[in-house]
Amino acid sequence: MKVLVTGATGFVGRHLVAALLARGCEVRAVARNAETAACLPWINAVEFIAADIHAPTLNLDALTDGVDALMHLAWPGLPNYQALFHFEHNLMADYRFIKGVVEAGVSQVLVTGTCFEYGMQSGPLSEQTEPQPGNPYGLAKNTLRVFLQNLQRVQPFTLQWARLFYLHGEGQNPNSLLAALDRAIDAGDDSFNMSAGEQLRDYLSIETAAGYLAAILHQRDFDGVINCSSGQPISVRALVEQRLRARGASIQLNLGHYPYPIHEPMAFWGVADRLQQLLGASHEA
Repeated sequence: MKVLVTGATGFVGRHLVAALLARGCEVRAVARNAETAACLPWINAVEFIAADIHAPTLNLDALTDGVDALMHLAWPGLPNYQALFHFEHNLMADYRFIKGVVEAGVSQVLVTGTCFEYGMQSGPLSEQTEPQPGNPYGLAKNTLRVFLQNLQRVQPFTLQWARLFYLHGEGQNPNSLLAALDRAIDAGDDSFNMSAGEQLRDYLSIETAAGYLAAILHQRDFDGVINCSSGQPISVRALVEQRLRARGASIQLNLGHYPYPIHEPMAFWGVADRLQQLLGASHEA
């Protein structure tokens, strides 16, 4: 299988490319920055193309030549979830790009969505939960999905929409919780500032998530929405304490230093039943 991966040098993309290669796929990796790509361990195992997929001069025929499936991860401007450019620019630019790829003959498309499509709803969130996006990023992603489902009626193709929850691991945003904690440990800090930590979230290692995404792609008959999640809620405080134990570190947690974020409910996690049914309960990335 030959797979076109956009956003290949991003946090998810760099791990996904490795997971696809491990499954024996041919990969055509696309990203804007060739210098970043050159530093990645898989660079000589893929066909790399430096390109802006939103550029009007993009040669879609050349980009999609021989491709069996598109894995679309690229989405500029994160982690600024509140910015209007998500739907003022990214939404329509992404729609035009994916429509062009499908019209060029690619019959399978996997797009990474987001748990923010569910908005401020609390508790276990299944794919049957009606989306209620509460920020511009979630709104733009969910609207892109609706647009693509309408496109399917006119131009049939398989659409696999994988909603990502909270991912952590190598290459993550340096301002994210565990990256900041690791930095504090490495610096020998005495204390670590955080919220009270009672909020429940769904965390998944990036290696596991990349394995799941690669496996979903190989279920070529599957069409629809799927949560890419652990299905296991964990409190932020428990997650931090788990990392401290794993690293053998002792650091004072300054609980309650930061207020709880207003753009997220206190407790939510993904129901992973569909994922496990699709991939098999014993699937390991």
